[in-house]
Amino acid sequence: MTWVIQAVYIVTAFAFIYALKQMSHPKTARQGVVYAGIAMAAAVLVTFLWPGMQNLGLMVVALVLGGGVAWWAAKVVAMTDMPQMVAIYNGMGGGAAGTIAAVELLGGNLEPALAALAALGGLIGAVSFSGSLIAFAKLQRLMKERPITFRGQQAFNLIWLAITAVLGAVLVFTQPVSLIMLFFVMALIFGVLMTLPIGGADMPVVISLYNAFTGLAVGFEGIALSQPALMVAGTVVGAAGTLLTQLMAKAMNRSLANVLFGAFGAVEQEAEIEGEMKPIGVDDVAAMMAYASKVIIVPGYGMAVAQAQHKIKELMDELGKRGVDVKFAIHPVAGRMPGHMNVLLAEAGVPYDKLYDLEDINPEFETADVALVIGANDVVNPAARREGSPLFGMPILDVDKAHNVIVIKRGRGKGFAGIENELFFKDNTRMLFGDAKDVVTKLVQAIKQY
Repeated sequence: MTWVIQAVYIVTAFAFIYALKQMSHPKTARQGVVYAGIAMAAAVLVTFLWPGMQNLGLMVVALVLGGGVAWWAAKVVAMTDMPQMVAIYNGMGGGAAGTIAAVELLGGNLEPALAALAALGGLIGAVSFSGSLIAFAKLQRLMKERPITFRGQQAFNLIWLAITAVLGAVLVFTQPVSLIMLFFVMALIFGVLMTLPIGGADMPVVISLYNAFTGLAVGFEGIALSQPALMVAGTVVGAAGTLLTQLMAKAMNRSLANVLFGAFGAVEQEAEIEGEMKPIGVDDVAAMMAYASKVIIVPGYGMAVAQAQHKIKELMDELGKRGVDVKFAIHPVAGRMPGHMNVLLAEAGVPYDKLYDLEDINPEFETADVALVIGANDVVNPAARREGSPLFGMPILDVDKAHNVIVIKRGRGKGFAGIENELFFKDNTRMLFGDAKDVVTKLVQAIKQY
């Protein structure tokens, strides 16, 4: 029976790899998720056949409760809240890996090599768990989104991590219960300390980083437990999360160290900008867009908050009926997590071939009659081209190069980075103030008159 279980684990591992490959493209992503779900279900069910397995009743109760909560959450959580959901679920994965490590260490008499893997997986899993909880709290606005800092914070965090690592090293040779508990408490606190100085503008990177942490923790525990499925799944997730984290940091032209320790956005940046914001009415925008040849729509988190993606789809359809070429410009860090805008627009039925990445769409802004910015801020700020600006060097969407720029915005506030957006004061920019969903609804109705 054991060889059958191991065979299923190996097949599951390959299924995970194939599923991840399928998830790399929108057309096959859904299929990839289904394959991964089936593989995970097979791995879980076959585990019940393991010789000498105990506490089967508790395992069933845990699966029913966990599965029930997950099913309910998937049904009721809005797409706009998906970043928070990803953060909390990712934290649960890290917490599970940390718990497995704790159980292994509490069992005692581990060989040094296995104890080292358990301690390392426990440290990473605990940090991912508590750090993800803070990320969730910031995304859910249960606490301030801006960095929370104090004097000497980096040195304090480094010392705390060093002490935690020393405790983990001691656990390699001896595993007293009191030391194990202290180790995990310190690891959990470090996850909090590590995440507090990271602001809302960097949350996409943080979510990706903790995803990588969870994968690594699971991989280490898989090696410690000799479980091929955990080894492969954890390693693949860890590698993919690490690469994505690097790509996200690069998209903001910042190093990962700066994201983690720079406390970006802790102090609002004041900039002296000449001019003023110039408001415009819905009817004028409708006429401008109805007679345009090319319109580029730039979605941001404001669109997600207003849940305006379906109305944006209606707007695209109405313009398409009039022969207007409509495209969507997607910045790599728009929203609260990687691919946030893509998911929301796909949910609304916007064809994938209408979505363009930064490198592909930027050359087209100069020939666009109208660039419509909906709730985006830092990713369209021309200040990124100005040396001396905190955003200097960050790749942005060249919205200001369009013939006309319309910005839909609730108010005059700044973005996550706390920096005034110079785009809003440009001569070719007009501000259409109001809730994005309400404004776009009125815009669609006005365009129908043409």
